[in-house]
Amino acid sequence: MARTVPANASSPGVSGAGHDGRAVELLGTPSGSESLLERAFTEALEHADDNDDVTMRVLDAAYEQFCRMGVRRSTMEDVARRAGVSRITAYRRFATKDRLVEQVVRREFRRYFDQFLIDIQQAATVGDRVVLGFVSALQAIRRNPLIGGLMTAEPDVIIPSMISDGGRTLATVQRFVAGQLRREQHAGNISETVDVEVVAELMTRLSCSFLLTPSHVVDLDDTEQLRAVARRFLVPMLEYGSQAQ
Repeated sequence: MARTVPANASSPGVSGAGHDGRAVELLGTPSGSESLLERAFTEALEHADDNDDVTMRVLDAAYEQFCRMGVRRSTMEDVARRAGVSRITAYRRFATKDRLVEQVVRREFRRYFDQFLIDIQQAATVGDRVVLGFVSALQAIRRNPLIGGLMTAEPDVIIPSMISDGGRTLATVQRFVAGQLRREQHAGNISETVDVEVVAELMTRLSCSFLLTPSHVVDLDDTEQLRAVARRFLVPMLEYGSQAQ
């Protein structure tokens, strides 16, 4: 997904399993409310971090627990034990397991955004930023021990929320990408005639498709191949994506 510096953030949906075993949406939120990734984008931009030491210990323990055992097989008691705090203390910080899972996943995306904002500064051209965004997004999510691990080990927990939310997940990502492309337009890096809404839609759908459905043609773990795909098929959208006259 082509990304420069976040404006109106948004994102893919991830789910976790609640204490009753039901999947709950984490990244897709009710209409009208701010999505999990929108908050993560905002926090990355504002460098927000208001967690106390105990909360950080619980989050760190939950991350390790979920990576080792998965979401469904983990309990709040497991997390509290690993964090070295009482179960009551853990519940005071996070009222439910669902809330804890949400915060852990949100923090992982925040970490990705923080690093991306650093990495993107090294991209000299808009084409370089498109390539970096596409490769970075796919590989960062797939290689993340928590998110990528859940997509592999518990796909029935994560994937449904990404494809059965009435298109809200794709729409939020599309809005983010379109916002970044408009920044490039305003900076004079791409033509004003480029239809950024359509280009962002195509880039978003392509990236999400690769994440949701394994490819037998493009190796997502081959960085050079992904860069070549982005150079050949995504970057030209910025040159030939103008509205029909």
